[in-house]
Amino acid sequence: MKIIEAGAARIPAIGLGTWRLSGSQATDIVSRAIEVGYRHIDTARMYGNEGEVGEGIRRSGVARSEIFVTTKIWWENIGKGDLQRSAEQGVEALQIGPVDLLLIHWPNRNVPLEDSIEALNETLALGLTRHIGVANFTSAMLDEAAAISSHPLVCNQVEYHPFLAQDAVLDACRRHDMALVAYSPIGQGKTLLEDPTVADIARRHGRSPAQIALRWEVQQDGVAAIPRTSNPDRLAENLEVFDFELGEDEMAALHELSKRGQRLVDPDFAPSWDRV
Repeated sequence: MKIIEAGAARIPAIGLGTWRLSGSQATDIVSRAIEVGYRHIDTARMYGNEGEVGEGIRRSGVARSEIFVTTKIWWENIGKGDLQRSAEQGVEALQIGPVDLLLIHWPNRNVPLEDSIEALNETLALGLTRHIGVANFTSAMLDEAAAISSHPLVCNQVEYHPFLAQDAVLDACRRHDMALVAYSPIGQGKTLLEDPTVADIARRHGRSPAQIALRWEVQQDGVAAIPRTSNPDRLAENLEVFDFELGEDEMAALHELSKRGQRLVDPDFAPSWDRV
């Protein structure tokens, strides 16, 4: 497994996203994922499944110290006091001790960035997390947040796949020694996997289109990906992307596709995104 080093954090390059997984399914998928080799599990307060995710981690039988666990604080709760309380609730729900990474899930235009970053830093002093970071921040917001934060921000988790370029954000992450963690890395399993360019590269390598998308991401310096699946049979497939390499022409072709700027996640509270 490739490891992304960002500040003092060591983030496995492929993790399991758990959005929309709930109940026993969430517990079973998390436990099975760890069994087949995942060491990076991602959840969030908003997902409402931290309890089930924590149970899956405990049920796996793998030492807690071997698993990198992320949770995220919803944008409505990132003010001073609210963020710390929400983080405490998340850690309590997981029941696995401090998380490895705590993120601001989305920025909030009604909360001063200084306030939310200061509150995020306080979660370190409270022993709730080992590292902190953000999600869905633009490149300008990353520059500002990094300048404000008294501790390193180790990642920005954003939508990233071969239909959506993130050049400005990736450049900002590299400026600040942060990882870019890609959510929806296979385009939520929609038209991306049927694209002729992706399909042709997949045929050349004898791989699935999803594996090509994931390989494109993790082959880039400082990029990790957290594909979500509810299908246990897909777990191993998504992890098996480290035993082949895309050629420079293939990487370039996929990057060209990403200039389409096909964003799948764009709620009304989203920031003004970097231009593709």
